[in-house]
Amino acid sequence: MREDMKIRHLLFDLDGTLLPMIQDEFVKYYMPLLAKSYLQAGVEVDPKAFIGAVWKGYEAMVKNDGSRTNREAFWSFMEDVLEIPVEEAEKLAVQFYDGDFNQAIAATRPSKLSDVIVKTAKEKGFHVYLATNPVFPRCATLNRIRWAGMDAEDFELITTYEDCRFCKPNPAYFQEILTELGLRPEECLMVGNDVEEDLVIRSLGVKTFLVTDTMENKKGLPVETDYEGTLEELLEFVKELPEVEEV
Repeated sequence: MREDMKIRHLLFDLDGTLLPMIQDEFVKYYMPLLAKSYLQAGVEVDPKAFIGAVWKGYEAMVKNDGSRTNREAFWSFMEDVLEIPVEEAEKLAVQFYDGDFNQAIAATRPSKLSDVIVKTAKEKGFHVYLATNPVFPRCATLNRIRWAGMDAEDFELITTYEDCRFCKPNPAYFQEILTELGLRPEECLMVGNDVEEDLVIRSLGVKTFLVTDTMENKKGLPVETDYEGTLEELLEFVKELPEVEEV
C-alpha cells in the first residue's frame, strides 16, 4: 500500500460484492415470487407480463434524469400497468419485500468475510457507506444486508430508491453521494464487483477495488481498476490500509 494513499472513506456495493451472488440467478429467483405475491393478494396479473413490466420500471429508474426519485420513476411507469391504485400496489410490494422476498437468500452466497471487512474498516477509523444500486425500497435493502450477515448500523449511508435520483452506471449517482456527504474523491475508495456499474466512479477521480469472486462484466468492457481481488484479499487489503487520522 502506497504511503501517499490517504483513503478515509470506503464505499461498498452490496449485490455481488458484500453479498456474493450471480445477478441473473438472483433476479430469476425473486421476480416470480414478486408476481406470485400480487396474485395471492387477489390482483389479476399475467406473471410473464408483470415481470416484463417490472423490468420496464427498472429501466425507468436507470434512465432517471434526476427530476424525481427512483421510487417515483418506477411507480409512475407501473401506474399504467397495474389495474390497482399505485398506493395499493406499492403497499403490496413493501409487504413482499418484508416477507416472501427473504426466500431469495437461497439464490445468494453469503460470506462471513463481509461483516469482518466492514467492521475492520470501521475499527481503523474509516467511514463506510453502502453504495448499492438504488433500485430497491429500503426494506428490501435492509433485508439483503441482513442476509449478508452485516449490521445496517455500520453504514453511515445506505442508498435506496426512496432517496436517490440516479442509478448506476450513471456517474451522477456517485456524484450525488460525494456532494451530499461532502467527500473529496481522492479520499474515497469504491469497492464493487461490476465493471460497468461500479468502476464508472473512476471518472470522478475515485479509486476502485474490483471484487472478483462473482465479478460482473456483461458488456465485456476493458477492466480498468486500481486494485482487485477476492473478498479474502479485500480483507487483507483493508487490514493493510493506514489507520485514519482524526482531523
